[in-house]
Parts: sequence; structure tokens; C-alpha cells
Amino acid sequence: MTVRRLFTQLLLKPGDVPASRDDFEVVGVFNPGAVRAEGEVVLLVRVAERPRERRPGFTGLPRWDSTTDLTIDWVPDAELEPIDPRVVRRKADGLVRLTFISHLRVIRCGDGRAVREITDITFRPEDELEEFGVEDPRITPLDGRFYFTYVAVSRHGPASALASTADFRTFDPHGIIFCPENKDVVLFPEKIGKNYAALHRPVCGTPFTRPEMWVAQSTNLIQWGRHNPLTLPGSEWQSGRVGAGPPPIRVPGGWLAIYHGNRHPTRPGEVGEYTAGAVLLAADDPTRVLKFTPEPFMRPDADFEHVGFVPGVVFPTGIVESGDEYLVYYGAADAVTAVVGYNKRELLAAMTPVG
Repeated sequence: MTVRRLFTQLLLKPGDVPASRDDFEVVGVFNPGAVRAEGEVVLLVRVAERPRERRPGFTGLPRWDSTTDLTIDWVPDAELEPIDPRVVRRKADGLVRLTFISHLRVIRCGDGRAVREITDITFRPEDELEEFGVEDPRITPLDGRFYFTYVAVSRHGPASALASTADFRTFDPHGIIFCPENKDVVLFPEKIGKNYAALHRPVCGTPFTRPEMWVAQSTNLIQWGRHNPLTLPGSEWQSGRVGAGPPPIRVPGGWLAIYHGNRHPTRPGEVGEYTAGAVLLAADDPTRVLKFTPEPFMRPDADFEHVGFVPGVVFPTGIVESGDEYLVYYGAADAVTAVVGYNKRELLAAMTPVG
């Protein structure tokens, strides 16, 4: 069954958001966390920026430093090997660096369909574990606060960290909760039994298996255990990577979890198309998949989803309910932020029972 887009709206472009400094330029505003707070939709958007300066024969690699704030390492091009538009590898030791650095910015969106205010409130790297940036927040209301997970990128690898806020004006960091390499951590919006629950994506360096998501549990949101793999039915569209999208939503019969899938690249330097599917997880046991979308319900379609920093990417990271609709917030082409509307019944009806 086809799931129709009720509307698609581009919300933010790189030129809309100021860089941290005059000598940096914004190359992407994407992958937003989303939640309804204080009567409106609030986004926490990833802002990726890089040095404006170009030095012939050198590549400027930005990082955060506790003594100098943003700093740039100028590395001779002869010492680097480009991997894809986002990453270079050092020839001497095989280690990689990002060509940009990211922070998070608060954006207020009124009813959720247009930007009302681009605020000056930001969440920025604070220590060595975040020196290459903070990325891809997912927001969950829990216990009277808004908790958000995010990816902390550093010389130690991409880890998943937790922070919280009561008002999106000040933030309390809670540290690393899943060590490298782990990304796409989303919290369930209520306890399951006596424990908090989360989806996460450990990255297997040794390819014993295709990409997987896992379920973990916690009594305090900081220490996590009882890890179990989540079996995802599907096909080639999720052969490269899978990972949670927005935090799960409670629906009749269980938990609706939207996730991204990436087709395995076929050519060097190619990232591969990113699309989105959905699963229905059992209400009392989120490791059990009840239904799934055999094919993606969300694919790159609009022009701005095909042209950008990394073309052919739709990457959902936020969801808000609005009457009979789900408003799904996403990054497109690793460059812009957009929102798409789906009918609730239509999306749920598109899923097929497992087995």
C-alpha cells in the first residue's frame, strides 16, 4: 500500500542560519529533533559548518578545543584520501576526520509547518569526547523534562550522549550513555514495565551480520543493559545501514517506530540512497516486531532531497502528532530541514504482519 505525502515543506536552508564565526560557513542545517513544547513545535537542528578559507594544497579540518573554542587543522592534501563528501582518511594511519563540525540550534515553528523564529540558543561541544561535533538529536518528553540523545563525535569515535532541558533555553548534559561506535539512540516516551527503554544501533566492524538495531533497558536513563537485537524484516533497501528515526510513538496495538534504511553503496565514494520504513513493536516487549513496511514508505522525491551535500537522502529524526496527521521532520541531502505530513491511519495500514 502506498503512503501518500499530504504535504512536504522545506523549513531551513544553510543560508538561513548564522555560522558560529565570521570565518566559518554553514553547509547544512538538518536532522532535527522535534517536540511540542510551550504550545508550539520546537526543533533542535544540527548545524554543520566548515572554514571559509581555502588554502591551495591543504584541507582545513575543524575541531573544538577547550582552550581556543573552534580551531582548524590545516592538513596537506597529499596526506589525505577522500572517502565521501563528509569524510577524509589520513594515509599515514588510516584514521578519518570530518570535513565540518556540528552544533545544535533551537528553532521555533508555531504549528509545526513553518519556521517562526531562528533563535540564538545553541547546544555546543564541551569536551574532548565531542571535539568533532554534536549531531542528530532526538527529543523525548520524560518525567517532566525534555531528554535528547545526540551523537558525540571525537578521536574516540561516534558515541551516543544524553542531555535534558526544561525550557529549551538552558541544557543539562548527562554524558555518554552508549560508547563508540553507537548511533541513532532514541528513548521510548514512557517506561515499559519498571524500566526505561531505548533503541540503539551498534556498528559491527566485523561483518558477521547485516546492520541491526538493538533494544536496551535502564532504571535511570544513564546505565543501560539487557541488550537484545531487533530483527527487522526487509530487503535490499536497508542492506547498508539501519537506524532509529524519531522516538517511538504509542499507537493502538504497540509502538510505531520509524527508521531509516540505507542501500549498500555500489561505487567508491558513493554514500547510497537513504529511505525510511516503519515497524510496529509489541507494547510490552519492544524486541518483538509485529508488523513492518516491506518497502520504504518515504523515499527521496523533492528536488531538495536529491541535490545537496549528500544527494538522495531522507533522514527522519522527529515526529509530532497533529490531529489525524503525523508531522515527520527530517534532514534532506545532509543539507536542509523539511517536514512531511502523513495520514495516521494510512501509515499504520501500510504495515504487513510478520510471518
